[in-house]
Amino acid sequence: MSTYSIAGRNPSLRTKGFKQLFNWLLVSRQRNKLARLDDRALDDMGLTRADVEHELKRPIWDVPCHWRG
Repeated sequence: MSTYSIAGRNPSLRTKGFKQLFNWLLVSRQRNKLARLDDRALDDMGLTRADVEHELKRPIWDVPCHWRG
């Protein structure tokens, strides 16, 4: 029995997949840290609690365009 995988035949696809997974983990971590900031810290960055709540509702793969390489 053989398995067929595009990523197995093309190492660059596997590498891209790992990079994407790693980026999603970073986004999740950053959003969690943002959620723990107090209102004073948010105000220093020009953000409101509503801005943070909006960011937390975004899917993990939804990041600003300038983050995408």
